[in-house]
Amino acid sequence: MKKICAFAITCLFVTSVLHAQDKGAENRDAKLTEVWSPEPSVVTPGTTSTDAPSDAIVLFNGKDFSNWQPSSHKGNVGWKLDNNAMTVAGGGIETKQSFGDCQLHIEWRTPSVVKGNGQERGNSGIFFMGRYELQVLDSYKNRTYSNGQAGSVYKQLIPLVNPSRPPGEWQTYDITLVGRMVTVVANGKTIICNQEIPGITGGALDSKEDEPGPIYFQGDHGPIDLRNIAITPAK
Repeated sequence: MKKICAFAITCLFVTSVLHAQDKGAENRDAKLTEVWSPEPSVVTPGTTSTDAPSDAIVLFNGKDFSNWQPSSHKGNVGWKLDNNAMTVAGGGIETKQSFGDCQLHIEWRTPSVVKGNGQERGNSGIFFMGRYELQVLDSYKNRTYSNGQAGSVYKQLIPLVNPSRPPGEWQTYDITLVGRMVTVVANGKTIICNQEIPGITGGALDSKEDEPGPIYFQGDHGPIDLRNIAITPAK
């Protein structure tokens, strides 16, 4: 009981001090706490949730593969274009341009007809800089190893939760990468929050972590659909 009382007295004392500090802050000139520089640049947001903001590079607009090339890792493109989406068919593809720190928006969909279980079901991967794989998988009522389910940094970082939608429905990823620090928002839910990627993941194009690299999509695991792909490189 004495320990509880002592703790309560300490809390009251700290609260009183903080209150006194707040009263002192009220008497100061408010302008002294105003910061005017630097001024954040103006970015025009998209008119809908699928529109890219004005500072983003649209990597795929649903019309062509002009920003993409066959992967240096695995041969031919052979991907299909239909109904404003690209569909995995053949080898992997990668962006012609290289990127480092960035924000990436992408929407993806696994087949509505379910085949297989675990890693056999709607499997692909998005590689940042060609080196760090964010897993794409049908993880709706489909148990697999936790560091290999949708939204994981493959075999390295485990998602906090599993917000997967049913197969055949569009899913969204919004990813921020700064160095090796990554934040992943899947279907509006933060599933990885500013965690460090330990190192390159399996299937990486190379190991040159100090250099920019392409956005690379695996193309040898199944017919995944992708659309509305836009990236904002760090300034």
